[in-house]
Amino acid sequence: MHSDVVRAAELLRAGELVAFPTETVYGLGADALNPSAIAKIFAAKGRPADHPLIVHLPPSARLDDWAREVPSGARRLAEAFWPGPLTLILQRQSQVPDQVTGGQDTVALRVPRHPVALDFLEAFGSGIAAPSANRYGRISPTLARHVVEELGSAVSMVLDGGACEVGIESTIVDLSRGEAVLLRPGLIGAERIESVLGRPLSVADALAKPAPRVSGSHAAHYAPGTPLRLVRPDRLREVLNAQRHAGHRCAVIAYSQPAFAESPHVWRMLAADPAGYAHDLYSALRELDSMGLRAIVVELPPEGEAWRAILDRLFRSAAGSGIADDDRL
Repeated sequence: MHSDVVRAAELLRAGELVAFPTETVYGLGADALNPSAIAKIFAAKGRPADHPLIVHLPPSARLDDWAREVPSGARRLAEAFWPGPLTLILQRQSQVPDQVTGGQDTVALRVPRHPVALDFLEAFGSGIAAPSANRYGRISPTLARHVVEELGSAVSMVLDGGACEVGIESTIVDLSRGEAVLLRPGLIGAERIESVLGRPLSVADALAKPAPRVSGSHAAHYAPGTPLRLVRPDRLREVLNAQRHAGHRCAVIAYSQPAFAESPHVWRMLAADPAGYAHDLYSALRELDSMGLRAIVVELPPEGEAWRAILDRLFRSAAGSGIADDDRL
């Protein structure tokens, strides 16, 4: 096992914070059973205390050590998708601290797929509580340098595992209330989950009981400091030409339309398929946000299940950035 991983596990046992790569985004890790270490996560991120964390487990962990009731559907999903970008919400065991669950009776669990994360979890030998390694509400990091730039000395160590493979956060499914409910979309889509469960996913708003609070569920999240506006493909040229005539430069993220001739805007083309788009989205947002331009204009991706998770992130990102109104763009 690499010496950096061994050292990172030692720091975690000492109550320190270690950022590490997963296949989704970089996480800000602390010992999931150490309340004082977990408190450092909230301080570093500026995260509200009632906002729960996801506990990352080594593949050898027993779900029953972390969840007091594990329905058969949860076991089937874990067998099908772990290690991988799927988080399960279950009723927690008493050993799980309130600081991890946001005071709720549920806990979020997953086994990540990144080889560095798996080595780290194996070396540590227990659960690691880890939200994304960025300031609360801002763009999640997909490179080690993103963590260093944003959190600096608040993190004792950053394990560098290169660019994250998936690029957006895990799918979250709640199985704590007798139904299987999709609480956050991800690149493991509803249809794949339903095929394993053998029944449809429920809609949280349709159930009598309120859904557990989960990571990334606030309306404003994943946000750049630059105002971000989503524009339909058929209006992209109109909006950007209006900005050009007004003497403004914008950043543009597009997937179907290359830069217009004589455009003063800074253009980034992302892949026209959801997996490729997701892989590069947060890095593009971070790069463009650093340029100090008037706005980030995003060509609105298509509707449909394949793009559901990306649209979720973009709408929350727009809300969190203080979305620009027509009189500002």
